[in-house]
Amino acid sequence: MQGFVRIMLSYDYCHFEIALPINEEMDINQIDEKRKEAQRLADKAVHQYRVAKKNIQYSKYGTTYRNDLEQQVKIIKENYPKSEWTPEQKAKVKTLKDFEYYDYQDDWFDQEY
Repeated sequence: MQGFVRIMLSYDYCHFEIALPINEEMDINQIDEKRKEAQRLADKAVHQYRVAKKNIQYSKYGTTYRNDLEQQVKIIKENYPKSEWTPEQKAKVKTLKDFEYYDYQDDWFDQEY
């Protein structure tokens, strides 16, 4: 008998569903590990959605925000060793990195609802 472990999360009026296959040879512990894996994937999807949505909000300010952030991060990286970065500096570097990593560039995400 084949089956699935399904996890569904709702966040900000969006639904994220993950379904991973299981088979009859799996014991209860293996099935539980599949469930945990599905939950981690769903949590990651929500996190990526939140970051992408935040980036879109920032992009509404135009390229000025991103250009300013890039300039600030360049100054941080050139003038301070990573071990001495303040929490604010770390946050700026991470925000810029998130822009690069979570830039889906999907047309559907730009639609107004």
